[in-house]
Amino acid sequence: MKASLAAHGRDLRIDFARGIANCFMLIDHIPHNVVGLFTMRNFGFSGAVDLFVFVSGYAVAILYGKMTLERGFIVAASRIIKRAWQLYAAHIVLFVIYINAIGWAAARYAAPDIIEEYRVIGILNDPVRVLTHGLLLQSRPLNLDVLQMAIVLLLFFPVALAGLLRWPNLTMLGSIVLYFVSRQFGWGLPAFPAGSAYLNPFCWQLLFVLGAWFALSGGKFVRTLQELWPLRVLALAYLVFSLLMMVAAESPAIGSMLPDILTKAFIPIDRENLGLARVLHILSIALLFTWLVPADWNGFHSRLMQPILKCGEEWLACFCAGVFLSLAGYIVLITSPNSYLLQVLVSVTALVLMTAVAYYVSWSRQQDQVARFGPTRAKDDHAIADR
Repeated sequence: MKASLAAHGRDLRIDFARGIANCFMLIDHIPHNVVGLFTMRNFGFSGAVDLFVFVSGYAVAILYGKMTLERGFIVAASRIIKRAWQLYAAHIVLFVIYINAIGWAAARYAAPDIIEEYRVIGILNDPVRVLTHGLLLQSRPLNLDVLQMAIVLLLFFPVALAGLLRWPNLTMLGSIVLYFVSRQFGWGLPAFPAGSAYLNPFCWQLLFVLGAWFALSGGKFVRTLQELWPLRVLALAYLVFSLLMMVAAESPAIGSMLPDILTKAFIPIDRENLGLARVLHILSIALLFTWLVPADWNGFHSRLMQPILKCGEEWLACFCAGVFLSLAGYIVLITSPNSYLLQVLVSVTALVLMTAVAYYVSWSRQQDQVARFGPTRAKDDHAIADR
């Protein structure tokens, strides 16, 4: 494991994957948008959230795994909790401003349905209760579920990291068991005003831990699997099959040609409790992508890739900006003569603004580091910054 961690350098595939996930989540969060037909969730069982969680598990395992070996587990665990607190603080600020923006939009444009659609019922007649449950991560406004789940996963990651560093395979087995037991018995976190969390962390932890396990212990195993051409063919066939199933779900004519037992087994895709089909789909993508694209691929240094990589580096700022941009985009669409051209224009504008936020946050951080440490030290610190 020490050799595996030492071999991990700057892997731009991580930033690329998180950048793509951020862009797709932004587009997916704008309802009734034709551009959303071209995002990841329409081409298979998994979507941008699955990609984001899996890659985030991989990234934090490398970062805090190295920190554990260099500075000890206590230091690494404290840094993980600090990062979770940063995400929680970002969530609170985002939550308060977000629900007020939704309430304002509903009143300003006489569109009370937005309150129910964005799941902030009670904000007008009982705001204190809504805010209180928001502090407890129990309120679940639309589009904030990913950040809420990330906070929970990070809070429990010190336990997972300790297990992965000492008993990696046993810890991975425990994660798999927790996944199946949670699905079987309906374990989940409570939500307000009723039900459970929209993304069940007891199930979604499987993708997070899988990513961490591959980073710490599964590298040699994955390279062995990639050399098996029948497995690559099987992974590709599964991706094609999932695409066919998604097309069948949207097209009754094609869906009627497939056996009912097949469509019922895969459609609808269980997003809340992370259906097994989603796990197999994201693993198939990861297998083929890492086989085709090496960590030092020259294409990552092209100008076209830089905005995506920057959105991956500054994923938290991009996610927060994306939440508001998607709301603003939706308001524009429902208050204007809707057309495909307007939908494309709104989507492109939102992506450009989110990318601008990423560049500004990156530039601002560099200026702060230059002021504190000087140009050379600032450049090194920026390269290993905890994101």
